[in-house]
Amino acid sequence: MQTDTAHTDTAHTDTAHTGTAPLRVALVIGSNRHGRFGPVVADWLLGHLRDRDDLVAEVVDVAEADLPMSFASPPAPSAVTPKLASADAFVVLTPEYNHSFPAGLKNLVDWHVTEWQAKPVALVSYGGVSGGLRAVEHLRQVFAELHAVTVRDTVSFHNAGSSFEDGRPKDPSGPDAAAKTMLDQLVWWGRVLREGRAATPYAR
Repeated sequence: MQTDTAHTDTAHTDTAHTGTAPLRVALVIGSNRHGRFGPVVADWLLGHLRDRDDLVAEVVDVAEADLPMSFASPPAPSAVTPKLASADAFVVLTPEYNHSFPAGLKNLVDWHVTEWQAKPVALVSYGGVSGGLRAVEHLRQVFAELHAVTVRDTVSFHNAGSSFEDGRPKDPSGPDAAAKTMLDQLVWWGRVLREGRAATPYAR
């Protein structure tokens, strides 16, 4: 009886610690095109991530992911794979190309399966008139298939090239408020799902 109580107390302590520890967040830069605008938005996002005590950010750049575009198996795990695997949550930054998201981002997603499972994904987009929102809606379907949870609120930049100046939004009030709402949701889902995975391994 004492052994069972000790085990329960230890499990409760571990869960409590897990619940309060900062979430490890992978910020995925989803474009690898020459002259891409993604790093500008990513730098702004990193500022918001690093300002929070409940998040620890690491960048995963599609342009640096050495993954084949064919069905051939990678000769070795990509350098980005451990970053995705160790993350508790994700912020995926995508432009919109032809009403959807880039091929490089889809390739990164498709080469990984368990890394996404039972984890939350926040979506940030940029583009022209649509602000990349059509790319976001396509990504929601993809991540649902991978057993990931996309948070409801997003951040989007319409006519992104003209809405930034010196690496920051010209009018930061709207984007800053949207980023806070989105990250608050990401933290809630991230903590709940992390505790759930610790208590019961996820089985798809």
